[in-house]
Amino acid sequence: MTALTADRETNMKDGILQACPVAATSLVYKGSLVCNNTSGYAVAGADTSGFIFRGVAYEQADNSSGADGDKTVRVWKKGIHYFAASGMAITDVGAAVYVSDDQTVAKTTSNSVACGTIVDFVSATEVGVLIDGAAT
Repeated sequence: MTALTADRETNMKDGILQACPVAATSLVYKGSLVCNNTSGYAVAGADTSGFIFRGVAYEQADNSSGADGDKTVRVWKKGIHYFAASGMAITDVGAAVYVSDDQTVAKTTSNSVACGTIVDFVSATEVGVLIDGAAT
């Protein structure tokens, strides 16, 4: 390609909400952590090898009787979202967290599915997590 010599309209999305095709036989609940499975389809978040964090479900998507991609789920790609946790302390603000299950984050997990950074300490069992969409 050559460099521009005039203005151009660039296709753009705001990047805050993104639709993701849901895996066959999967149910994703509104407000849950969402990952891509190893085939690239959205599933409920889990500490599973090869999963990649996508975002937080904006809505429920029930593809329990469908094939891969029959349904989509929109996910929040940015923002501060509050999740269950255990053993948290105010000194954990700034620490990375990982997906434990579809509603729980942890400072360490077996498969290290990164989902964000603690930015708000609520209690030992709840934290605010900043997701920024950079790696998803």
